[in-house]
Amino acid sequence: MSLTLTVSDIWKSYKGIPVLKGCSFSFDAGATYAVMGANGSGKSTFLRICALIENPAKGEVHYFYNSSAVKNDIELRRRVTLVLPGIGIFNTTALSNVTYGLKIRGIKKSEAIKRASEALEFVGLFQKRNQNALTLSSGEAQRLGIARAVVIEPEILFLDEPTSSIDEKNTEIVEDIIFKMKQQRGTTIILTTHDNSQAERLAEKTLFIREGCFISR
Repeated sequence: MSLTLTVSDIWKSYKGIPVLKGCSFSFDAGATYAVMGANGSGKSTFLRICALIENPAKGEVHYFYNSSAVKNDIELRRRVTLVLPGIGIFNTTALSNVTYGLKIRGIKKSEAIKRASEALEFVGLFQKRNQNALTLSSGEAQRLGIARAVVIEPEILFLDEPTSSIDEKNTEIVEDIIFKMKQQRGTTIILTTHDNSQAERLAEKTLFIREGCFISR
């Protein structure tokens, strides 16, 4: 069994302006979900709260394993990860970028390099492993960000607009990576997108946010 996630009555405001207004949903293990809505509708905020990066003003976020609640601690946070668009890249090689998350987890250098190389192969960047990451194209940089997430083997992967501002070729590659994450690794994926056709291709369930609330459609 893998992690499952339930959010209950989530509220969030910024400078007194409500962004989320009572969002609730339960996410099954191993499925792919798309969250859609207009700019400013609260999609990214919802992901950050689910990924335990921000706290809701009101409401609860609960993770479960085998139907038992999981404590919100560093160990849980290492089982989920969020990839943001335009993710910051370190001024070093692509390989070193990907090994970073393993090093801070205490993984031995030889094992970290092996796993990072496999993650780069998974996203189609192995041939760029020794290239300075700052010289990658925007599409390659986005794939590098996904590789940094893949290498830590998250049970739930949050992707905030994973194909925004990248070309058609890299969009196809990223979508293929998402398919493989689910099919080969059983990862639960929750992504935001503005693209209806992309949501239909990738997700079993699409959630729509309007004025801070989930709506039926």
